[in-house]
Amino acid sequence: MTHFSSRRDFLRISLVGGLAAVAAPRLPGLDQAAEEAVAPKPTSRVALTHGDDRADIAFRALEPFAKPLAQAIGDRRVILKPNNVAIDVPLCATHAGCLEGVLEFLKSIGKLDRVVIAESAANGPTLEGFDNYRYTELAKRYPVKFLDLDQAEVERVQVFDEKDFRPHPVRMSKLLLDRNNFVISAAKLKTHDRIVATLSLKNIILGAPIKDPGFRWGSGAKRGAKIDKPIVHGSGFRGLNYNLFDLARRMAPHLAVIDGFDGMEGNGPVGGTRVDHRVCLASPDWLAADRVALELMGIDSAKVGYLNYCAQAGLGEGDLSRIEVLGEPLAPHVRHYQLADNINEQLIWMTRPKQG
Repeated sequence: MTHFSSRRDFLRISLVGGLAAVAAPRLPGLDQAAEEAVAPKPTSRVALTHGDDRADIAFRALEPFAKPLAQAIGDRRVILKPNNVAIDVPLCATHAGCLEGVLEFLKSIGKLDRVVIAESAANGPTLEGFDNYRYTELAKRYPVKFLDLDQAEVERVQVFDEKDFRPHPVRMSKLLLDRNNFVISAAKLKTHDRIVATLSLKNIILGAPIKDPGFRWGSGAKRGAKIDKPIVHGSGFRGLNYNLFDLARRMAPHLAVIDGFDGMEGNGPVGGTRVDHRVCLASPDWLAADRVALELMGIDSAKVGYLNYCAQAGLGEGDLSRIEVLGEPLAPHVRHYQLADNINEQLIWMTRPKQG
């Protein structure tokens, strides 16, 4: 299996190159040319910023891409998708400061006239979460609209279930499926109890399945109200990893902004603990952004199934050696996030299913 970073190849090339350097004479002018021929050229760029102001580092992470993003957006509607897996756990959700930084950037490139902040929260009414997290206060300074995806148009999409190996229909937001919209994933650095880490891609795909009005986890739920998000989980770790990959081909964000001002480690996406990290990532290549995010979190990229599948299918750049990191150097900002307690169970995707 081909993983993101070819560490074995790197070590092999380094060892062979080192032995060759000892054995062979050095020819002036040829060493640099040989190094340039061997070293892979970057195919994607990811901006990394660090600082004490969340909105500022989000804005600065986007600045290097101002011109191409203005061209890519054109006259399209911009869908700014935060991560609200829960409506009442601030650490698990995209902070209003991150959204402010994105909105200020869109204002700076003249693309603020058609922006919608949209979500389908998992555990309760979406707009209640927007109030809890003070998103609605952004409307005092920016001409932004707010949308509960549960109240908008849907399209039925088929997803895989590992229990019966059959397709199952799921109601998905038509807004996020429509490629005529420009979708920005405003995600967070978080570990996860099912797919190791949840970053820009999963924020879009698991926010898209909708729920009935009145649905709420636990007490107070409207009788008979259903939620479609569990269907996408595919009844297991293999099913979820495959569905994320499969849907990525149709639903990947056009722009990834990953807020790591305070990350979450441990039993995410809701029950983890805070990591004081103070970083932000941005890239038009969502996969490259997620790959650099894993590096910042100290997570072995070989363990994240759905991102490996996406890299193998060429849905973005997953090879760290081919990603140019702009702004801050990567190494000084690497932390080692504690993974979920059930990490060994999650890695079953790496093994072949039993036959018979």
